[in-house]
Order: sequence, then C-alpha cells, then structure tokens
Amino acid sequence: MNNLLKTDGLTTSAEVMLITKSGILLYLNGKEYFLGYEGYPWFRTARVNEVMDVKLDDCNVLRWESLNVDLEVDSIIHPEKYPLIFS
Repeated sequence: MNNLLKTDGLTTSAEVMLITKSGILLYLNGKEYFLGYEGYPWFRTARVNEVMDVKLDDCNVLRWESLNVDLEVDSIIHPEKYPLIFS
C-alpha cells in the first residue's frame, strides 16, 4: 500500500516493496531500507496484507495498525542510535 503525506510542500511516502523469507523491503522517502526479521520480529509471522498496510502518521512515525507496531522513521534511517533488545 502506498501512503503519501504532504508536509510543508514536500511529499513523503512509505511503501512495502517486497516481502522475503528474511525480512521486508521498505521504500521510504525515495530510499529503500531492508528490515530483517532478526531486528523486526513482528513481521515474521504476520499476514501479507498486514505487512503491506503501512501508514505514515506524520513525518516521524510508521504505523502497522493491525500488528500494533509503530516505528520512528529515524530508527530505520539510523538504527545504530536505537539498539533493539527483546526479552
């Protein structure tokens, strides 16, 4: 699903381009980011329609409502700033 948001004359977008056995390929603001299941386990067992249904709430948050997953855009662009720890 393509989700466009217009802010201050700029259009930003987020779209899941591909789902693989290793993770998902996300197109975000003109760049591609691979979200591997190791770091983003919520997508591993999700249904295709749930993964594809990404919404860009504002310039800072991606939301997969049916999965109850919210990710800050900065955490995808700069993952080194946001170490993920799962218990």
